Amino acid sequence: MTKAFDISKFRKSLTKGITGISTGFNDPKIWLSTGSYGLNYLISGDFYKGVPMGKVTVFAGESGSGKSYIVSGNIVKSAQDQGIFVVLIDSENSLDQQWLNNLGVSTDEDKMLRISASMIDDVAKVINDFVKEYKANYLDLPADDRPKVLFVIDSLGMLLSATEVNQFEAGDMKGDMGRKAKQLKALVTNCLNMFGDLDIGMVVTNHTYASQDMFDPDDKISGGNGFIYASSIVVAMRKLKLKEDADGNKVSEVRGIRSACKVVKTRYAKPFESIKIDIPWEHGMNPISGLFDLFEGAGVLKKEGNRYAYTVKSTGEVMKFFRKEWNDYEKLKVIMDEFSQDDIPNNADADTADDFADHKLSPADVVMQGEDE
Repeated sequence: MTKAFDISKFRKSLTKGITGISTGFNDPKIWLSTGSYGLNYLISGDFYKGVPMGKVTVFAGESGSGKSYIVSGNIVKSAQDQGIFVVLIDSENSLDQQWLNNLGVSTDEDKMLRISASMIDDVAKVINDFVKEYKANYLDLPADDRPKVLFVIDSLGMLLSATEVNQFEAGDMKGDMGRKAKQLKALVTNCLNMFGDLDIGMVVTNHTYASQDMFDPDDKISGGNGFIYASSIVVAMRKLKLKEDADGNKVSEVRGIRSACKVVKTRYAKPFESIKIDIPWEHGMNPISGLFDLFEGAGVLKKEGNRYAYTVKSTGEVMKFFRKEWNDYEKLKVIMDEFSQDDIPNNADADTADDFADHKLSPADVVMQGEDE
């Protein structure tokens, strides 16, 4: 009788001796909420999940579109609420302690390590050294007993290549001949492979910039295509003006940000779906904002006269309320509990999805289109 092949020693030597290798299947077990039920759903297919640990997620958008609010605020808070240690790498030196505390984020040393870094090489070394130390100390423990760690980079686009730093010191800014794009791709790809079978995740922000191509006017995500394709999830964001009061009434003055988010890359739900999230300046993100439009666009909320009706699948009961009355978690939760990916029509948001439906844009070229509201 042929002796069974014992792979255990080889597997252990691979994962412990080489930093950038993982083995086996690594389906996500831990999820971090974005603070928005609707955005969670479009990313993960579950209103209560959001972004997964063990993967690399990118939130890209123009200045003031809510990237840091979601990533360094809501996602970090969700991680800390689950006992996950956060390594926050701030390349913009803009994340104030008081601002983070106001969003419910703990800056205590036992819950967060904040690092200010400006070079891609430095960030890569920090992460590589950290993972080596992590494997040396915790890899032999059962998975449930290992500490969980989330890396947050805010932002990826502001990191510099060594060439850019050297040119600045020499006073001769010629550009880095594409080296930065290659380094960012290498950073994301290596991190993705390192994190695979560990309880480590990464969420980053990045910027978009105006296109100079008259034939392709859509905004571009900085840093080249490579790291976008290497990332697990990509969310594109655009800043609109929120001109509604707390009761949903239209007002003339701007009361906050309406962040238009499109999930242009995900393996856990239908891609190219979008939602608009309200972030009032007075009290922060409304977690149910955008749900009404999502459900109406899917056809599960139907207008009947001046009210909107939903037929409960499990009982056949008809819930019928005015639009403003639907702005209630308990009412919307009834729909959330029964909603499925099959309820979302392909490219339901025609105003922002035309180019995606025609596959004219790659994830690296994505931009949220539409006028300020």
